[in-house]
Amino acid sequence: MVDRMAEDWRNADLDPADVALCEYTEKLTKYPARVGSADIERLRAAGFDDQGISSATQVISYFNYINRIAEGLGVPLEDWLGPDGRPLQA
Repeated sequence: MVDRMAEDWRNADLDPADVALCEYTEKLTKYPARVGSADIERLRAAGFDDQGISSATQVISYFNYINRIAEGLGVPLEDWLGPDGRPLQA
C-alpha cells in the first residue's frame, strides 16, 4: 500500500477518510493560501475531530517546513535514499 500511495495516492484504493486527508495534505502543501473552512469541514465529515485535524495540520506543516529548509540550504539527500525520497533497495 505504501508503494501505491507513493506512486499515486488517488489510485491506491484508500478509504474515504484517507482520501480526504490526502486531498487536504496536497492542498496545504501546494496551495496553503487556498485552505479554508470548507477544507476543515470536509475533514470533519470524513470523521476527523478537531484534535486530529490540528495534529494532521501540524505534521503536514512541519514536513513542508523542514523540506523547504533542506532545499533552501541545498542539503543533499542521504545516500541511502533515491530521488523520490524512498529508500534504495540493496
